[in-house]
Amino acid sequence: MGLISTFIFGLVAGIVAKMLMPGRDPGGFIITAIIGIVGAFIGKYISELVGGTENLMRWTWPGFFYSVLGAIVLLFLYRMIRGRNA
Repeated sequence: MGLISTFIFGLVAGIVAKMLMPGRDPGGFIITAIIGIVGAFIGKYISELVGGTENLMRWTWPGFFYSVLGAIVLLFLYRMIRGRNA
């Protein structure tokens, strides 16, 4: 998947993760995209831990699920860190 496609996939995963986690969120469009993109890589790692073998960097439903899950984990950690520093 190309760089632009990865950015769009991560952005959508980040937006869905923010919608699924209630509360105020620091950051805007760029932070959402970064959380989603990094969340996709975290989701790939989570998938490998539970025995998944599918290439999650493609546009698939399992890839999207694990990307959103990874983004939720990252958003949770981001809120914890920002909460301590704020």
